[in-house]
Amino acid sequence: MFDYKLLSALAAVVEQAGFERAAQVLGLSQSAISQRIKLLEARVGQPVLVRGTPPSPTEIGRRLLNHVQQVRLLERDLQTLVPALDEEGLPERLRIALNADSLATWWAEAVGDFCAEQHLLLDLIVEDQTVGLKRMRAGEVAGCLCASERPVAGARSVLLGAMRYRALASPAFIERHFPDGVRAEQLPRTPALVFGPDDFLQHRYLASLGVDGGFEHHLCPSSEGFLRLTEAGLGWGLVPELQVREQLERGVLRELLPDKPIDVPLYWHHWRNGGQLLGLLTEQLVRSSAQWLVPLD
Repeated sequence: MFDYKLLSALAAVVEQAGFERAAQVLGLSQSAISQRIKLLEARVGQPVLVRGTPPSPTEIGRRLLNHVQQVRLLERDLQTLVPALDEEGLPERLRIALNADSLATWWAEAVGDFCAEQHLLLDLIVEDQTVGLKRMRAGEVAGCLCASERPVAGARSVLLGAMRYRALASPAFIERHFPDGVRAEQLPRTPALVFGPDDFLQHRYLASLGVDGGFEHHLCPSSEGFLRLTEAGLGWGLVPELQVREQLERGVLRELLPDKPIDVPLYWHHWRNGGQLLGLLTEQLVRSSAQWLVPLD
């Protein structure tokens, strides 16, 4: 049988990014938290944490965290039916992986009122939309917003829509690199902006234009920074349409190929046994996402 005091200590250390803050949250000494983690590791016969700054869960630690989150959600359902069981009245906390562009555009409006109504706190982990599902597979998160349709074992996925990206650059950048007009075959020879090493959106975009091979690029792992660098003329980039309507109206940014956007599907993945709260969040996302996302052809 699991000792949930030990599992709660593990969850607190990971969620609070350290032993000291975990001790404060649980009302224990730092030494007591350390002893509970050691006892848990003795019970499972292997480490559950990598002692770094911040501490991170091992593979078995991630699976235990997955279990703790699911138990919390199911307990919340029971407390709704039997309010006397909820002695502390603390908010529920969900760990969710999502892409930076959703976080920078539509996500807050989609879930803001819901979190307030449900007394819900979010731990958001930012991952590129093409690789975020690995967090779900590892048991680190209760939900994941990503471009992959196929769910992991024990989870479901639902298509919310697609985020439309447009190839943009500053007027000065266009004048400097495309004085005679933009042609697709020129793009690999001009500096581009890429979110990170796992971001292959520009590669897919160029392939859709019939242009293959590598290209010059800056790496910028920040959605807001990506936009600032594009405005400053450091390179051309694929930017969410939702993020740049004002810049396009003011002429701060211009489209390179106006009739050639690219749409990235967004699927919401969640546990099958995630309890009522996760089900309600899923309904909220399905209902509200059409305001910002485009239908997927």
